[in-house]
Amino acid sequence: MTLEKYMIPCLFKTIFGFECLGCGFQRSLFLLFQGQFLAAFKMYPAIYSCLLLFLFAGYHLLDKSKKHKKLVWRMALINLIFMIGGYYFKHF
Repeated sequence: MTLEKYMIPCLFKTIFGFECLGCGFQRSLFLLFQGQFLAAFKMYPAIYSCLLLFLFAGYHLLDKSKKHKKLVWRMALINLIFMIGGYYFKHF
């Protein structure tokens, strides 16, 4: 059984014909679940920063004190830098 037939296609790539900054995240996440950490990084270099951002954002939503708002925004900026760097690394 392959998991690729159950993956959601990229709507951006379907409409515009080229990959977005998030293309490869699903495949990378499945590689990560299979224990292939280096292959997951090569597939989508921002996988670890995305997961860290989701963790911080989830904690921020559950905390309700709003004292971690700057940290979440900084993590989002770092994640964006990793996404752009990974996109550049993959395509150029």
